[in-house]
Amino acid sequence: MMTSSKFIGFIGTYTKGESKGVYSFTLDTNEAKITNIKVAAQVENPTYLTISKDNHFLYSVAKEGETGGVAAFSINDDGQLTAINSQFLTGSSPCHVSVDSKNRYVFSANYHKGEVVSHLINHENGSVQPAASVIKHEGRGPDSRQEKPHTHYAGLTPDEKYLTVVDLGLDALITYAINNDGSLEKVKLLPLKAGSGPRHLTFHPNGKFAYLMTEFSSEVIVLNYHSENGHFSEIQYISTLPSDFSENNQGSAIHISSDGRFIYAGNRGHNSITLFSVNQESGELSFIEHTSTEGDWPRDFVLDPSEKFIVASNQESGNLVLFSRDAGTGKLTLIKSDIAVPYPVCVKFLHVLS
Repeated sequence: MMTSSKFIGFIGTYTKGESKGVYSFTLDTNEAKITNIKVAAQVENPTYLTISKDNHFLYSVAKEGETGGVAAFSINDDGQLTAINSQFLTGSSPCHVSVDSKNRYVFSANYHKGEVVSHLINHENGSVQPAASVIKHEGRGPDSRQEKPHTHYAGLTPDEKYLTVVDLGLDALITYAINNDGSLEKVKLLPLKAGSGPRHLTFHPNGKFAYLMTEFSSEVIVLNYHSENGHFSEIQYISTLPSDFSENNQGSAIHISSDGRFIYAGNRGHNSITLFSVNQESGELSFIEHTSTEGDWPRDFVLDPSEKFIVASNQESGNLVLFSRDAGTGKLTLIKSDIAVPYPVCVKFLHVLS
């Protein structure tokens, strides 16, 4: 599937315009270029993807008629995907999907329905079983776009003891315990700054800190993670935007380098990736620089397995952008910006297996 210099990646898209579904590509790190972009699987609105730790399976959110849910695929050596099965529920499709490291559970967050859903996985063939738990949030926030719950992220803590769910509509981070049968039990709700619109979360490699990107206020919230009980506490709020920027912006993705030294946060509107350095003692962030994404509405981006590059996806301008990354400073340098992919949303690479 991969060599030491070539990595296979996948792109989730909105299937409008010319988009057909999930795309695959190859990043050649020796030549610093992206090649071999092709349709890997035809599926409706596979906007977010996740890949099993063993690289055998890819799970995507998916839509089918008036239903939405999760689709399972096996990953072939050439980057093509073979459909295994799907599980759908009535109503809109989810916006986020994740899987645990042992391929036991798939979790999805549904923005439009304000739900978090868990599924058991058939370990033998990677198929997704019917929903084990469907939890519907209740409440609203002060912003007009927070008229009801909008779950935007559902991912495991580093120790995989808890599921963390970010609800943009409630301005809340909610922790759930996971039972063996896949059902979820609420542990704790952390209220966040009213009207901030929390969106996505990433953890420091030390497992002690978490970083939450807000969509409405365009901030990163630095959090302490208390692994003994699944609770979080706030440390810092820091803006991802220049102080003189007053136009519309919606925060998007957030990622951290594997050494825990740098945080990258996406801005849709300002159309940039913001770079922060991480204080390893306190977890707090310090601003370094903004880098243009050379397109419109950067929905997501990803560090490649070597972490020498970042690939960003501009949803509205339909282009991937390849940056080189300095491991010492964290800074990005543009390599190529006109890599055409229709309505790209999420980018994921296969894992490097030890």
